[in-house]
Amino acid sequence: MEYEMLVLDLDGTLTNSRKEITEPTRNALIKIQEEGKKVVLASGRPINGVLPLAKELHLDRFGSYILSYNGARITRCSDEEVIYSRTLPPEIIPVVYEIAVSFPGLDILTYEEDSILSGISSNEFTQQESFINKMPVKEIPNFVGYLDFPVNKLLITGEPSIVEKAMAALKKRFHTFLNIYRSEPFFLEIMPQKIDKAYSLQKLLNSIGLTADQMICCGDGYNDVSMIEYAGLGVAMENAQSVVKDTADFITRSNDDDGILHVIEKFMAGSTCKSCPAI
Repeated sequence: MEYEMLVLDLDGTLTNSRKEITEPTRNALIKIQEEGKKVVLASGRPINGVLPLAKELHLDRFGSYILSYNGARITRCSDEEVIYSRTLPPEIIPVVYEIAVSFPGLDILTYEEDSILSGISSNEFTQQESFINKMPVKEIPNFVGYLDFPVNKLLITGEPSIVEKAMAALKKRFHTFLNIYRSEPFFLEIMPQKIDKAYSLQKLLNSIGLTADQMICCGDGYNDVSMIEYAGLGVAMENAQSVVKDTADFITRSNDDDGILHVIEKFMAGSTCKSCPAI
């Protein structure tokens, strides 16, 4: 069985340390789409933070897909139709906000069109989220009252040790009612129940008639573990977190050494290897 879909995390995976796609990797991704393969960009970023990379890879031309907000929204690039969306229950937003406020130095974020909304006070990690997505930060004094629209995810930012304490408090309060996890030590994702990259990829595969065995998933961070476990071939970057490497079937080169290009060259010609040695 050939692999028909390549799913890519963005930061630390598809893009290098300069947040760029190298020309060899870009050309290879366009070529496999020309051959009929699907490319999926799966990220915690909001849709507007993913679109520039999707356009660079011509995902609209080939009918490929974007999973934004860690899978809370799936967009078909050919017509920008949202084919799946899950949002947070509105009643949990004030509770999450109050818990975030109770820990000094944290900020709470969500997204509106082309802006990042900051609910407490912008910190260095909020600014990092702004840089990653190329979206400005807008500070919102009445954050809870302002959010009168559907929210796919909340993001808490701060020093890792404080974020860890906030995560424990939120999990104690909500148990399994929400999906709460860190995508980076300083980013705490607050997601609808069950939503992660693997769950939404299952929805996508079912809708287009493919199976997990036909899919390669590549990533480097905590929020990539579920899709790497789910994929027919789960790939960790050389620069990935240890838990991601432990989960993966194969470890490719780093994001600064065209690791995705290496995956394409090794596996996108019909190989179904599940036990190839790490490099």
